[in-house]
Amino acid sequence: MGKGGMSKGSGAENQEDGREEENLAAWLVGVNTLKIQPFKLPPLGAHDVRIRMKAVGICGSDVHYLKTMRCAHFVVEEPMVIGHECAGIVEEVGSEVKTLVPGDRVAVEPGISCWRCDHCKEGRYNLCPEMKFFATPPVHGSLANQVVHPANLCFKLPDNVSLEEGAMCEPLSVGVHACRRANIGPETHVLVMGAGPIGLVTMLAARAFGAPKIVIVDVDDYRLSVAKQLGADDIVKVSTNIQDYPKEVEQIQSVMGADIDVTFDCAGFNKTMSTALGATRPGGKVCLVGMGHNEMTVPLTPAAAREVDIVGVFRYKNTWPLCLEFLSSGKIDVKPLITHRFGFSEQEVIEAFETSARGGSAIKVMFNL
Repeated sequence: MGKGGMSKGSGAENQEDGREEENLAAWLVGVNTLKIQPFKLPPLGAHDVRIRMKAVGICGSDVHYLKTMRCAHFVVEEPMVIGHECAGIVEEVGSEVKTLVPGDRVAVEPGISCWRCDHCKEGRYNLCPEMKFFATPPVHGSLANQVVHPANLCFKLPDNVSLEEGAMCEPLSVGVHACRRANIGPETHVLVMGAGPIGLVTMLAARAFGAPKIVIVDVDDYRLSVAKQLGADDIVKVSTNIQDYPKEVEQIQSVMGADIDVTFDCAGFNKTMSTALGATRPGGKVCLVGMGHNEMTVPLTPAAAREVDIVGVFRYKNTWPLCLEFLSSGKIDVKPLITHRFGFSEQEVIEAFETSARGGSAIKVMFNL
């Protein structure tokens, strides 16, 4: 089950009365069913740390698991602790840990790769077939009082970066990795399809990478207004009707007022990908970040004839130090993305997931533990 832990029992000692303090976690036990239950931590390895979780965000994949008990080809077959966007305070360190001490505030990278396969050895550890990733079945997640995790995946927070911002390093990492994959720089005109949480962090990352003009597209007025407040140079509202995309491509190109060098599709639907392929300049790149549809029908041949490259993005690699630098320096401000906050009672956990699933004004829903 990975480093996250096992299903029953208790965690660290309660200093006040000598009894062991029960480690509780939010368990996904069935469709639309979450329960706060005991979560037994594994023994602390020599290179591990035990972390008291303080901030955990809800991701779209968490909601997907809650609604359907699956996400892409990952299927929840037994109760699983949910959550993977997290930060906390180190409570105990393993005997070989030299980089962290109890009391350190850390942002946590949620995936443990094998470091033996060719992908890992080449540095592309995000593609590791043996990856053990928080709240990706059968590995337990991090919406718990405490978790045990390798120290080398825990990154000390600068003094001016909050625990909530530390938890936001996880979604921000997707945008940073996408920008690296697409080689965003000071001469790159960027189009972002989708103004959900990942579209917004991709926009923020592209700006931090130096993109001089960013246009963001969505079907929702509220999300577009948020994108504008966060620094989008222009916004374009589109329809959900795929037959509208050719004329919308013209509109988007007109709004950009220059060739679109890179388009990030942060939704991943037939229409968004068709629009991205049509809007991007000859020789440009389309970066597929969102995974809305498993299979798509898109006008690939005309895009290929214009030598538009399609670049895939899966999670991230080696992004936490840069994310923390962007946050600490003020180049990126993720605080406005956190729209709702909840505590860690069972009722609040249920309400938080309902809030995230409804969408509307909710962008990032955060637990404060």
